[in-house]
Amino acid sequence: MSRDIDIIVFGASGFTGRLVAEYLAKTYPSGVRWAMGGRNEQKLTAVRDEIGAPKDTPIIVCDTEDAASLKAMISSTIVLLTTVGPYQTYGSEVVAACAELGTDYVDLCGEPAWMRAMIDAHEAKAKASGARIVFSCGFDSIPFDLGVQLAQEAMLTRSGKPARNMKGRVRKMRGTFSGGTAASLKATMAAAMKDPGIMDLLRNPFALTPGFEGPAQPHGQKPYFDEKLGTWVAPFVMAPINTRNVHRTNALLGHPYGKDFVYEEMLVTGPGDKGKEIAFAVAGDKSLGAEGGPKPGEGPSKEEREAGFYDVLFVAEAEAGPDVQVVVTGDRDPGYGSTSKMITEAALCLIQEAKDAKGGIWTPGAIMGPALRARLIKSAGLTFDVIVP
Repeated sequence: MSRDIDIIVFGASGFTGRLVAEYLAKTYPSGVRWAMGGRNEQKLTAVRDEIGAPKDTPIIVCDTEDAASLKAMISSTIVLLTTVGPYQTYGSEVVAACAELGTDYVDLCGEPAWMRAMIDAHEAKAKASGARIVFSCGFDSIPFDLGVQLAQEAMLTRSGKPARNMKGRVRKMRGTFSGGTAASLKATMAAAMKDPGIMDLLRNPFALTPGFEGPAQPHGQKPYFDEKLGTWVAPFVMAPINTRNVHRTNALLGHPYGKDFVYEEMLVTGPGDKGKEIAFAVAGDKSLGAEGGPKPGEGPSKEEREAGFYDVLFVAEAEAGPDVQVVVTGDRDPGYGSTSKMITEAALCLIQEAKDAKGGIWTPGAIMGPALRARLIKSAGLTFDVIVP
């Protein structure tokens, strides 16, 4: 089968897809064969011209409900990079076709119940065809998946064994969550109302590790005062997907973090009464899943994206001696500017550094790990710093 394209950006006329296409055009003006895909040729052509991509950048028209056009698109590329969500609404046929045709796949999914359904339905087929399917290649969950992995690497180097307990703490963040994130949350909750089994999966911290159930995990749903860090912490909206991806990485790699690994992820709100007040306000905020807010295809201005950032601390708790810490930062807003760079580098890492990895349904950390971390440091504005006392 001839694959004339390295990466197809599917959804390139949407807000995040456009950012991905723009990043490819500016960062990789040569050496990467990429194309823009979507349902509307006129919109795709307009975006190509507006972002300054070469005039000969291929435009691929595809409707996922048209099996022939979907097969033709997927058969022509090494990696399909899709920003078209909610994935439970628009992604099932895409994943099925990639698994069947041996095409690599990356997305921005934060929908654990759908991801589990795809694992159950298509992992065996992906292993057989050689397709490497990698979910959650944006702010959820790359900084967290790779941050935990680096902290465990540092702990193993120092003590010879992994940390049984680890905390992820989002210390600073400026920017908005994407309209796709909000739409995915709404779609997930609507599906859960119809199917109680989905709600059971959403509650299960090991939803993405079929066949393995680890120890009880912190539920992360209530604010509390973190004595070790001296600050109040609140529920973090991305924790339900990040924690599950972290546990899947551990399982896929043969449990290098241990089968008794416990991981909690929270948002830092500060010390004292002010920190407590903010923590409880965050815990009570349901605006992401409510009406209003960003919609798919909408997002912040270039100036707002470039003013955004995030800072995440990982504390690997030592059984003896001081803890190991890792700090991960990003230089753009998490939901759009940084996410568009991360998913692009993940797609390129699959083609290049991870080209010999076997087929299956993976996490970024399990299939790319240190190689992806190096790419993100070099090109995508992330930092990964280890603090070992």
